[in-house]
Amino acid sequence: PLLFLFASLVRRGESAPWQKRTRILLPRKQNMTKAKIAVVGAGLIGLSTAVCISESIPGCSVTVVADRFTPNTTSDVAAGILIPHTFPGTPLHQQKQWFRETFEYLSGICNSSQASEAGIHLLSGWRIFKTVPEEKTPFWSDVVLGFRSMTEKEMKKFPQHTFGQAFTTLKCDCPAYLLWLEKRLKENGGRVHARKIEDLWELHSDYDIIVNCSGLGSRKLMKDQQIYPVRGQVLKVHAPWVRHFICDGDGLTYIYPGVHVVTLGGTRQKDDWNLSPDPNTSKGILGRCCALEPSLHAAQDVKVRVGLRPTRLAVRLQKEVLVRGSEKLPVVHNYGHGSGGFSVHQGTAREATQLIKECVAALEMSRCKAKL
Repeated sequence: PLLFLFASLVRRGESAPWQKRTRILLPRKQNMTKAKIAVVGAGLIGLSTAVCISESIPGCSVTVVADRFTPNTTSDVAAGILIPHTFPGTPLHQQKQWFRETFEYLSGICNSSQASEAGIHLLSGWRIFKTVPEEKTPFWSDVVLGFRSMTEKEMKKFPQHTFGQAFTTLKCDCPAYLLWLEKRLKENGGRVHARKIEDLWELHSDYDIIVNCSGLGSRKLMKDQQIYPVRGQVLKVHAPWVRHFICDGDGLTYIYPGVHVVTLGGTRQKDDWNLSPDPNTSKGILGRCCALEPSLHAAQDVKVRVGLRPTRLAVRLQKEVLVRGSEKLPVVHNYGHGSGGFSVHQGTAREATQLIKECVAALEMSRCKAKL
């Protein structure tokens, strides 16, 4: 019945369930010139923002410009689990809103015929602590499914830990999810362009509005010294018998099963730009994960991946007008998600899209004045 419903919606030209909540309508105008929008960056944040723009703002063209695409992005290294990481500089209610919107969006995909292609699936498991945390119930507990404290019987599996939380969340497998986003963008008329950008002004002659989702690239593009790398090294292993996630409350040790591989982690090394795998680190990761799940001693086809999380105290989500002489370049920033990108990406994409809508409206206003 769900597949029939989806097919019926497509035949009638209606939006799929996960699209309906993202539409932002602009006033219709006669002979309106199509706004040209460039999204810089083709990781999770760039692609999700580009898709949101293409589905929400009519009468614009969207092009993703980047020098790296999946499977060579930082997002491809990440486990893709929806467990929020707190941004100290962002109000908690805002973080919860972003997480809720992202969870609902991905739930819509998970409950559709697109789930397999998009790499979205539900995952249950445990978050365990050696000492009882100050907040036994995190701010996102009512967004995930079935959140509860672990029972005494469950805790026997982890004798070195004293407290735990059990819940069901969502996981995005990459590169499947990034490929799905890119496909959706192209279906909506969007394009991708492989090109390295050294300065946003390079795009000024071809585009009206720039959306900066360049992550760590913003250190150079925007001279933003508030963004820094947090190095993450993980193992991708074949262990199909592992079906539940396990993550230590300290955030350093985790086991996240996906459709094809299990991600074992990890590290959080601030200001470390080294992308080369460290064998001793890999040995430590495997040892810590095997202590939580001894069956991982039998894991096969171990691959090591390293990524640099683009981290800031707060996600930079704002609009700015760059000025060079008499020329102006509207820019919307959406970067600095650190370890929390997958948990909030749809929420921040929607907020960025709202800012882009305001830029488009201002652009149309200036064009109308120019004609008078």
